[in-house]
Amino acid sequence: MPENPYDLQQAFSEPYALSADHIAFYQKNRFIKLKHVFDANTLAYLSRAINDRVAQMNTNSSKLEERDTYGKAFLQLFNLWREDEAVKELVFSKRLARIAAELMQVDGVRLYHDQALFKEGGGGITPWHADQYYWPLETDRTVTAWIPLQATPLEMGPLEFSAGSHRIVEGRELAIGDESEKVMQQRLRVTDFEHVIEPFDAGEISFHSGWVFHRAGANTTQDMRRVMTIIYMDRDMILKHPENDNQVHDWNTWCPGAQIGEIINSPINPVLYEASWK
Repeated sequence: MPENPYDLQQAFSEPYALSADHIAFYQKNRFIKLKHVFDANTLAYLSRAINDRVAQMNTNSSKLEERDTYGKAFLQLFNLWREDEAVKELVFSKRLARIAAELMQVDGVRLYHDQALFKEGGGGITPWHADQYYWPLETDRTVTAWIPLQATPLEMGPLEFSAGSHRIVEGRELAIGDESEKVMQQRLRVTDFEHVIEPFDAGEISFHSGWVFHRAGANTTQDMRRVMTIIYMDRDMILKHPENDNQVHDWNTWCPGAQIGEIINSPINPVLYEASWK
């Protein structure tokens, strides 16, 4: 694990100054991009730590051309925080968790899970989808922090958003894949939702809700697009009865021991921020 200087401890804990306009934008569009969340030193530290851990955990040796659309989209590894203390520092960052709570306007947030999403050079698109199709969660009080570990130009396939698309229900029954890309591309084309596709500066992070539709383009560069994500949920989130096999899998994997109709309070779903901690 790389050494974590004291100033990085501050970077993980100091509050980020969210404005009323930030919160209003998120509430309307269910996504927001925030600049300068981490400085260059913090980002370099995280990049080294997460890159090393992904290299150790990744077991996918198949060639890109041998994979399906989902497999070409990214290398995906979960709950790195349980494997690496440096990653745990990020996932337990009070700075990020407070942003999540304030954007959602809740009193506290707990961890659902984390995942690394590394899109290889030459990697394909990430199809249109809504994350919460996979989650057995009672409400939409969920938000994902999408944390690029480098500046991410359009050629690398940054995250794209259909602003405000959390308001539609068509497509919520679709897993990520060729069908979700085709159906939602057609559906969103005839709506008034703005399609937001922009590069990410170094240190810029986006936050998006579980039901907002989003995608990412192909990585047409030769470099790895390295991204870490953290999924937060309302501190008082209730486990609902799963509606598909993917939600059954998520219940057993990311909420072990949780009971339907009760607050999800397993050992791997800790509370990461409460307003009373200010």
